[in-house]
Amino acid sequence: MPTGLSILIVDDEDSTRKLCRDIAVDAALQAHTTGTTEQALELLEQTPVDIVLTDLKVPDVGGIELLKLIRSKYPHIAVMMLTQYGSIETAITATRLGALDYIAKPFSPREVVARVRAVLRRVQGGRGLGSRVLRFGRLEIHEAAREARIDGVDIGLKPREYQLLRALVDNAGIAMSREVLMRKVWGYDFDGGDRTVDVHIRRLRQKLVKEAGLAECLQTLHGYGYKFSPP
Repeated sequence: MPTGLSILIVDDEDSTRKLCRDIAVDAALQAHTTGTTEQALELLEQTPVDIVLTDLKVPDVGGIELLKLIRSKYPHIAVMMLTQYGSIETAITATRLGALDYIAKPFSPREVVARVRAVLRRVQGGRGLGSRVLRFGRLEIHEAAREARIDGVDIGLKPREYQLLRALVDNAGIAMSREVLMRKVWGYDFDGGDRTVDVHIRRLRQKLVKEAGLAECLQTLHGYGYKFSPP
């Protein structure tokens, strides 16, 4: 049975991507694959992912830089590295930068399954995931699935929209400036302007209105930011 968890596999070798994908599917994970860091970052913008398994030498910026970008922009996503035996020192460096584990090539399917499951257990345990659901009237936020649901139906939030909603919900009743929301959702090194927050708030409101008329729970504080007021 599917676990509801998903993995993104980043490797420029077709054979490795296919093997890892088959291993992930056998482990009941939803699997996505890509061959470059650029494609990986594009996918992360659109698709909820729990864990990234990336090769150290993936094209474009490379596995280490991809790790740094994920840690900055998507701190909730666990990262694991694939490496050749001769690159173990680099893999150890990756763990110092935030990777939760590394797997040396060639690897056995059983090893990959065991290590991925171990990382997911660590991540879930650390976040208190699993059965926790935040409820605000008809609105429910399911942490494990990273979904917002109205009357039990997923309203289809994109990753940034979900992160923005969570940042506001986690501080319900507290005014949050655009600058604070930018840091929490996009990271310290994001060079976009305040308009980015406004655009995502508008999209979030549209989905809440379309599904349940709950736009009033996202209050605008003119000249400052936003506040979540539970319905």
